Amino acid sequence: MAGEKKIGGLAGVVAGQTELCLVGQEGTGLMYRGYDIDDLVNNATFEEVAYLLLRGKLPNRAELDTYIKTLKMLRALPDQLKQMLEMIPADSHPMDVLRSGVSILGNLEPEGDFENQHYVADRLLSALPSILLFWHRFHTDGKRIDVETDDNSVSGHFLNMLCGKTPSELHRKIFDTTLILYAEHEFNASTFATRVITGTLSDFYSAIVGAIGALRGSLHGGANEAAMELIEKFSSPEEATEGVLNMLERKEKIMGFGHRVYTTSDPRNAMVKSKAKALSEEAGDTLFYDVSEAIEKVMWDEKKLFANVDFFTASTYSLMGIPNYLFTPIFVCSRVTGWSAHIMEQRADNKLIRPAADYIGPSLRPWIPMDERD
Repeated sequence: MAGEKKIGGLAGVVAGQTELCLVGQEGTGLMYRGYDIDDLVNNATFEEVAYLLLRGKLPNRAELDTYIKTLKMLRALPDQLKQMLEMIPADSHPMDVLRSGVSILGNLEPEGDFENQHYVADRLLSALPSILLFWHRFHTDGKRIDVETDDNSVSGHFLNMLCGKTPSELHRKIFDTTLILYAEHEFNASTFATRVITGTLSDFYSAIVGAIGALRGSLHGGANEAAMELIEKFSSPEEATEGVLNMLERKEKIMGFGHRVYTTSDPRNAMVKSKAKALSEEAGDTLFYDVSEAIEKVMWDEKKLFANVDFFTASTYSLMGIPNYLFTPIFVCSRVTGWSAHIMEQRADNKLIRPAADYIGPSLRPWIPMDERD
C-alpha cells in the first residue's frame, strides 16, 4: 500500500484500494459501494446504508427487518460499563467518553476470533449511542436512562434517549439524513488510522478506539461545533456579514468551509442545507439559517470557499435541541459503520501499512565524548 508522490500530509498519495466509497470525482460527487449519495438520502434509511457498507449489498425486506431486530437487541450496556460511565467526570470531553466506553466494552466483550467481526460491528453501532447518552443524561439530569427503547431506527432511538420522548417524524428523518451523510468518506484521517491499526492484526475495538482518537483532533473533527459557536455570535444576517468580513481581514480561520477532497462543492452540503431550512421553518425561527446563509455567501464571495457538510449540520442539530458538544460524537455514531467496513476490507487482503519517510536530519556525524561537548 504505497504511492510514489511525495506531498505534505500524504495529500494526493494513493495509499490503498477500497470498494466502499468514491469521493470527489471531478471535484464533487460521493458514492457508497456504487450508489450515489443523493439516491441513498432520498430513498434509504440509515440502517439500509449500514447494511450496504457492512455486508456489501442493499438488504431486501426480510434482511432489513432482521437487521433492525438485531440492532435493537444489541443496545443494552453491561452493568460494569454503566458504572464506569457514571464515574467519568461530567466535564469530560464526550469523545473521551466514547473512546473509554469502546475500550471497556472491548474488555468485557472481547472480539476473540476475527470471524466475530460482523457481530462486533453491529454491537458498536447499537451501543455507541447508548454509551454517549447514558453518560450525558446521568451527568446532566441525574437519570440512569433506559437505553433499550422501542424505536426501530438508530436516529429515533438516539433522539428518544436524548430528549426522553418519541421524536417527531421530521426530526427523525432529518437526523437519519445526517447519519447517512456522515457514514463513510474513504481514506480520511480517522479511517486511515483504523486501517493502520487493523493492518497490525490488532483487534476490532482497538482500531475503533484509534479512529475516535484521530477524529477528536480539531483538524479532523469538531468543525460543526466550531461552526455553531460562530453562528451563535450573530443576531442578524447583516451582523454576520460584517462580523465574518472582519474575521477574514484579521485572517481568522472560519470552520465549516472548504474540503481536502472536494474542489468546487461538497455534495452533502445541499442535502443538509435543505433539511436545515425545513427545520427552521417548522420551528418558526429562521435566525440560525439566515445567519448561516449570510456567512456562506461571504465565504464564497471573498474566498471562493464552499460550505461543507458540517456547516449547516450545526444549526440543524441545534434546532433539534442537541447540545454543541455532542455534535462530533454523533459523527462517531454514524462513521462507525464506515470504520467497521474498512476494518473488514483491510483484513480481507491484509498487508502491514508501513510507509517510508524522507529523512531531513543531519548527515552522519562523529561521536562526541562527554568532556568535549559544548
